[in-house]
Amino acid sequence: MAEFPRQLPLILPHEQALGRDDYLVGEANRAALEMIESWPAWPAPVTILAGPVGSGKTHLVEIWRRLSGATVLEARELTEDAVDRLVAAGPVALENAHRGVNETALFHLINAARQAGSSLLITSRTWPQAWNLTLPDLISRLRAATPVEIPEPDDDLLRRVLVKLFADRQIMTDPSVVDYLVVRMERSLGVAGQVVEALDAEALAGGCRISRSLAARVLERLEGGAD
Repeated sequence: MAEFPRQLPLILPHEQALGRDDYLVGEANRAALEMIESWPAWPAPVTILAGPVGSGKTHLVEIWRRLSGATVLEARELTEDAVDRLVAAGPVALENAHRGVNETALFHLINAARQAGSSLLITSRTWPQAWNLTLPDLISRLRAATPVEIPEPDDDLLRRVLVKLFADRQIMTDPSVVDYLVVRMERSLGVAGQVVEALDAEALAGGCRISRSLAARVLERLEGGAD
């Protein structure tokens, strides 16, 4: 039997909804959202938000940016020369500190934010102990920061996140497919994004709808690739 060629999928950009109303709340991330929304009544000038890839840290940063008017930049882009300008503009959010940061610049930023009565939000996949820091004064300052962790999601949150990820791509999916994924995939919001992206691409390439059988094939392939 002749085999029909697979279509090359046309990858169209899709916008991820990052407003407050788009943030899905479960027991795993409730404390993190409550901390963000309690600003400016934070217990300390510096808050460290730690969680695995895809756990919603960037979404929380965007919610805080809209709330506080904060300047947002990658931690590794921080320089000593920029500290005074950043603090003068208001609160600051540094993303992905686990990827590296100028220790002296971060030390001065923390001091400047404290002196100005401002706030600093730092996101990372790990806690500062794993950042290979060598500056004792910076290590001491970070120990005084407020730690907030986002653990892996429960079934309910994972299910709602999958529905949202499909909706972000304007994909209507049968609830049975979502239920199938929830009980079989790795319990990770980051993996949820990979699964939805892979299903979207596979359905486009095959010219078919997203079904449980397609979900099974995609999960098997992703799990095989993880090894």
